Amino acid sequence: MEDRIKNLEATVAGLSRQVRLLEDVNAIRRLQYAYGYFIDKCMYDETVDLFSSDCSVWFMNGIFKGRAGVIRLYIDRFRKNFTGDRNGPVPGFLLDHPQLQAIIDVAPDGLSARVRARSTMQAGRHKDYSDPERFGWATRQWWEGGIYENSYVKEDGVWKIQVLNYRPFWHADFATGWAYSPARYVPPFTKLHPEDPLGPDQLLTESRELWPNTDVVPFHYPHPVTGKPIKVPDSIPLDSGWTPDDV
Repeated sequence: MEDRIKNLEATVAGLSRQVRLLEDVNAIRRLQYAYGYFIDKCMYDETVDLFSSDCSVWFMNGIFKGRAGVIRLYIDRFRKNFTGDRNGPVPGFLLDHPQLQAIIDVAPDGLSARVRARSTMQAGRHKDYSDPERFGWATRQWWEGGIYENSYVKEDGVWKIQVLNYRPFWHADFATGWAYSPARYVPPFTKLHPEDPLGPDQLLTESRELWPNTDVVPFHYPHPVTGKPIKVPDSIPLDSGWTPDDV
């Protein structure tokens, strides 16, 4: 009887750990999906509230550090460019950010986690709300796709985004598509804050060029079958002269 009780206690403890893990995974997925819904509708105040006290955002080739940096990116930069002073959507502006393919790994202590996910964005300005002289915005339609390799932390029992590391991979006008995107289509950051009032706190030295560049973002998790670290293939520089004849 004593052995049976010990076995039952061990089983209950194991099941409890699994339930906690599943609850954490669901909370983190919900958090990331909420991020997508908020930025879809330019709700930047709500977006900033998703981040932890020691947060940072890695965007393009810049790092925005701490709450001040996150506010500078989402509220001072994105809001100003997309909706002016309004926290919320404006007529004629589309900014969809579907959150896809989330692979979530929670640390054994249940206090931190890593996530690899994807976003494929559709965006644009409707022709009736795009007069540059009247509204300040020109008509435009574009696509974007990228990978997240994010970190999360549990603060006071609540999961929050600690590091949002978003790596855009391709950007294209809707009319011509990604096959006609010029190299270095989106210019990188060149100046830091405060020289650039809306700039990042740090510039990254690693390559973060868009399509037709094909860098692979390092995987935070091992190979799911072999258990070995996933070796990232060397990328081919855009100016290497490589052609399909080299295959």
